[in-house]
Amino acid sequence: MTIKLYYHPLSSFCWKALIALYENDTPFEPVLVDLQDPVERGKFLKIWALGKFPVIVDGNRNDWLVPESSIIIEYLAQYYPGKSKLVPADPDMARRVRMVDRFFDFNIHIHMQKIVGDRMRPEGGRDPIGVEYARGQIRTALGMFDRQVASNQWAMGDTFTMADVSAAPALFYGNSVAPFCDLKNISAYLERLKQRPSFARVLKEAEPYFAMFPKD
Repeated sequence: MTIKLYYHPLSSFCWKALIALYENDTPFEPVLVDLQDPVERGKFLKIWALGKFPVIVDGNRNDWLVPESSIIIEYLAQYYPGKSKLVPADPDMARRVRMVDRFFDFNIHIHMQKIVGDRMRPEGGRDPIGVEYARGQIRTALGMFDRQVASNQWAMGDTFTMADVSAAPALFYGNSVAPFCDLKNISAYLERLKQRPSFARVLKEAEPYFAMFPKD
């Protein structure tokens, strides 16, 4: 029995689950799902009717189903702990890590997806006002975090945590839709993230699919 991860290599939220799995060398079976294929989509909807990535099914625990990237990371930290303590044992520190995880998802990640999704809309159906708002929210959040990471190696200090797992895809894709090269601290932090073996592996595996990423 093993863990099955239902995912797509371009999905930013799937990257969070992959980074967590790779951080602790957790054995799993990747199940790549093409939602554009009616047959594959139909099979996936039978597993998770909302049709959103990522989802894991844990065959070691009676096919326990776990959706949502942050919940997956918490689940792995509890049942498959390893050398990387992505969720600290200390309750106060764990809460701070969760707060930063939510900060990246809600203030950068979601707005980045708004911009990318708008690029996929047909002419006449786009939302320039919504996109401009999303860019503004991303920029504000980046400015806040640029100050926080000025003297830190990682988001929470010297230890790589779930906060960094969340930051990696949000900043990588965020930089492609709302470049932040002028923010030196966060730019340097993104480079450190890209050199982290777990994230470097995710990026390498995604390379063949980058051509599918919608351009402006």
